Amino acid sequence: PAHLFWNNLGREPVLSGALLSEAAKQLSGSGIGRGTVKALHAAGVQVVALSRTRADLDSLVLECPGVEPVCVDLGDWDATERALGSVGPVDLLVNNAAVALLQPFLEVTKEACDTSFDVNLRAVIQVSQIVARGLIARGAPGAIVNISSQASQRAITNHSVYCSTKGAVDMLTRVMALELGPHKIRVNAVNPTVVMTPMAQANWSDPQKAKAMLDRIPLGRFAEVENVVDVILFLLSDRSSMTTGSTVPVDGGFLAT
Repeated sequence: PAHLFWNNLGREPVLSGALLSEAAKQLSGSGIGRGTVKALHAAGVQVVALSRTRADLDSLVLECPGVEPVCVDLGDWDATERALGSVGPVDLLVNNAAVALLQPFLEVTKEACDTSFDVNLRAVIQVSQIVARGLIARGAPGAIVNISSQASQRAITNHSVYCSTKGAVDMLTRVMALELGPHKIRVNAVNPTVVMTPMAQANWSDPQKAKAMLDRIPLGRFAEVENVVDVILFLLSDRSSMTTGSTVPVDGGFLAT
């Protein structure tokens, strides 16, 4: 059974929790990060969960007793360094924090660029460095999963900054895999289509907007959180021990069109 298999993970992961735009911050406890924490907790794995939103962490701990919460804004380099200084040892990492600040290209602001690259890319570099250095110091193997997007490989209107950050995450994933592979640390990315979190349900509630995207997905539907979580768990596990440097679509065939 799947749950018995995931019990064999036997390692302590740290998951950088979903960091969403201000407009959707109140919904940020229901997405991919939370779903992954719940799945690993159900499998008996010790989880450290990061989020900038204390209320989300408090509700997560009530739902999953034993999860270690760390409240930090991953866009703040110094605060992140302090917050993660005493965490560990960590063997598995999921970099899920992201913001999506959507603007037409001619209206993109410096603030949107700075915030997006700080959270979507720089935080992935920093947290991964901390975890990888710990693994190397202990001589331990590990696995890192970066949550990217189909938007890394397809242009989407008003997503110029977001698409750019996710394209950077894909290339970062490959370079990390190249450099960390000799240390037995695998690094992969997951590239979902629209995932039906509460934020996505709000953003894609317009039937005309949703139809334009769904018409480009051969399976004709958006992804559910568990579709993405299943792939994350596979990439964290030893079942994917020969897989590194990959970008894995969870997109219903969107990237095939």
